[in-house]
Parts: sequence; C-alpha cells; structure tokens
Amino acid sequence: MAKEFVKDVTSMDEDFAQWYTDVVTKADLIDYSSVRGSMIIRPYGYALWDNIKNELDNRIKETGHENVYMPLFIPESLLQKEKDHVEGFAPEVAWVTHGGSEPLAERLVVRPTSEVLFCEHYSKIIHSHRDLPKLYNQWANVVRWEKTTRPFLRTLEFLWQEGHTAHATDKDAMEETIKMLNVYAELCETVLAIPVVKGQKTEKEKFAGAKATFTIESLMHDGKALQSGTSHHFGTGFAEAFGIQYTDKEGKLQYVHQTSWGFTTRIIGALIMVHGDDRGLVIPPNAAPKQVMIVPIAQHKEGVLDFAYELKKSLGSVARVDIDASDKKPGWKFNEYEMKGIPVRLEVGPKDIEKKQVVLVRRDTLEKVIVPLDELEMKLVELLDDIQSNLYNKALKHREERTTVALTLPELKESLEAKPGFIKAMWCGELACEEKIKEDAGATSRCIPFEQENLAENCVCCGKEAKQMVYWAKAY
Repeated sequence: MAKEFVKDVTSMDEDFAQWYTDVVTKADLIDYSSVRGSMIIRPYGYALWDNIKNELDNRIKETGHENVYMPLFIPESLLQKEKDHVEGFAPEVAWVTHGGSEPLAERLVVRPTSEVLFCEHYSKIIHSHRDLPKLYNQWANVVRWEKTTRPFLRTLEFLWQEGHTAHATDKDAMEETIKMLNVYAELCETVLAIPVVKGQKTEKEKFAGAKATFTIESLMHDGKALQSGTSHHFGTGFAEAFGIQYTDKEGKLQYVHQTSWGFTTRIIGALIMVHGDDRGLVIPPNAAPKQVMIVPIAQHKEGVLDFAYELKKSLGSVARVDIDASDKKPGWKFNEYEMKGIPVRLEVGPKDIEKKQVVLVRRDTLEKVIVPLDELEMKLVELLDDIQSNLYNKALKHREERTTVALTLPELKESLEAKPGFIKAMWCGELACEEKIKEDAGATSRCIPFEQENLAENCVCCGKEAKQMVYWAKAY
C-alpha cells in the first residue's frame, strides 16, 4: 500500500528538485497560482507557518520588541535616498505606474523590504536619547521580481518578519544584531531541529546598504546550503541619508545606529529539504501543527469511534492531537499522514481496546510501539521529545558527514563534485579569489563562521596569506 501511494513521489536520490516539487504539492502545503512564481499557501502549509511565526513572535516580544505595520507602497523618491540600498534592489523591484486609469505623478514600489519606510518614520519620532532604543518588528509580505522561482525557496511574494531598530551607539546596535541572530539560531535548532552555522557574510554577499551582515546557514539533504536567516548592522549609513538624529546627554546632535533582521517562509523549504524522505514530509514535533493523528481501526465496530474521541480529548493536554474518522481505509490514512509528516500516528481498534493499549507509530523511523493506556500520556511526551532530538541529531550527523576541508582550489572543486556539502577553506579576503572560486567551482561563500579554525596559512585560491576560514557551498 505504501509503495502504491508514494509511487507518484519521485525518489530524492533520483531527482531531488522533482521530489521537492512533488512533496510541497502532495502534502497539501501549496498550490500554484495564475501568476508565475506565486504560490497559494494552503491551510496545512499556513498552519506550519503559523506555528513557526508564533514561536518567533514570542521570542521577539520577549527581547523587548514591539510589532508595527508599515505601508505596502514606497514612493520612488524615498527608495532613492540610500544609494547602495536602491542599487541592490533595483533588478527585483515591482513598480506601480497607474492608479485606476490615471498615470501616477510618482511611481510607487511594491515593498521589497521596508528599511526606507522605517527610516522615514524614525526621522519623525526620534529626537532625544530618551527615545532610544527603538525596537520595532513587522510581520508582512514583500515582493521581489525573481527570475527563477521555486515554492517557499524563491517566490515573487513571500511572508516574513523584518525587525528594524535604532540605537544610541554602535556597540548597542552590534549587540542587537548578534542577539537577534542568536534568536534565529535557537529557533532553528530547538523548534525546527535544523542545525545552523553562525557567521558573517563577506563584503560581496552582505545586504545592500549594510555595514555588516550576519547569517545562519543550514545544509540540505542534497548537500546544498540555504541561508536561513540574516541580521544586519547598518551603522549610521541610513541615519545620515534620512537625517535620523537625536540629542545626547550632553545636548549634542548624534546619528542613530540601526539594525535590521529577517526570517521568512523560505524556512519551510529548509524544513522540507533537511528532514523529508521518499515518503514525504517529516515534521519535528515542536514545529508540527498536528503532533498526533489518531486513526481508528475497524471504526464501524461498536465503541471504537467513541473510544478514539475520548483519547483525543484526554491527550489534548499533552500534545496537539487530531483524529481521522472519515470512511477512507486505514491504509490510505497511514500513507496520507506519513506524506504530511505528522510525528506520531496512533492506531486503536477493538483488540487494542480489549487489551487496554494503543499502537504508536513514529514518523521519523516508522517504528511501532505498543503502549498500555495507563502509560500513554507519559510515553507520548517521551516519544515526541525523542523524535525531536533524533531529527536534530540526524541532520547534524548529515551535515558533519558532508563537511570537508580543502587546501587548494582543485581540491575544493573536486570535493564539491564528489560529495556536495560545506567546504571549509582558508581565504585571503580578496574579492578576486571569492569570484574565482564561484567561477571555477560554482561555490559561493556562505559565511565567515564565528568559530574560526586555522586550517592552513595560505588562501585556498591564490596561495597568499590567509585571513579567515570560510564555509563555501553551492546554495539555493
């Protein structure tokens, strides 16, 4: 039955891109819309985003930030104020030129990001050191006109949060930048069971208009990297362009120091590609909209459905539980919830009721466990914890197995071809070498990790004195 159901899902090892497409549609996460590169996020996909959003929103509020909402449209003149920023976004911008049938006096941009809107607002509301810090966050949609698109990973429109803060000093802004990067890392590792590498982006890869960009990078099943969250230290660049000044304690005018940080629906793509298998999704319990699905066996027999509903009610205090009481066959249901990645399936039929037990099937290993009813709550909590840590450890082991060291460019290239993954290699800091590595090996610099290692004295590319160890990879 399982083979019959999953035959429409391409094997991961046969064609990973097709496997991904099959899974996002067959697990009811998305549907395609009539606009190229746009997706309809279906209820199950949105429930997953909702869970991630709520987990992150709580952490954002716990760190003292307030949620606000900025307009969807940005006047062209406002976008032009920060030169590097506008140049960085120009190729991806969507323009509004008409209101109804009337041409607009000034073109409007559909927001690709909201820095300039926050800056304009901050210039009006920040006057004194007593107004700082300003710790704002926005949950919104943004539009970037991408050439190549793929559901969740790269779409014309996506959902995200963008934090925008203003501080009195460079030190305060830097502390905020790293603090929020750590919030993202903790969320990825404890909720999504995705191990990440934390580090700084190179000058080439940093955000347009930023002084420094920091990132968390994760590794997918196919050995490609995915940027999973970024945090930017802006310094005073935007403040100077927008005139955001405050009077310090000595009565002198100073520019504020700003940060910006964002986390998007692309993380759902990461979750799919880190944990999924040939049967479909595998969702870590802490992220799962439904952690347990009850499947009654021989539900037409007296007492079975009543018993299943009682179980749903009693287990609701320890887990997010649902029941499938439809008239579809149990085999169909098993496959359906394996495809959707629900962490635990609970099977109960007349014989189980008689023996005062249930059968629990874990999605990560497909292992079946018979559990006495009087131990069910305790065992279920233990099982969900074990699935969560097993998925994290499995992903970490995969990353470690796919992380290699290269001392020369041919070695780096060969390593990437033989076993795609993270390549750790020393770098001189020169843009020319970074570009040559991309040209020759197809790998981009993912980050300069905070945890540095001295693998060699020389740059992997030019042989000159090395300055830093960098993670390189092919990336989404």
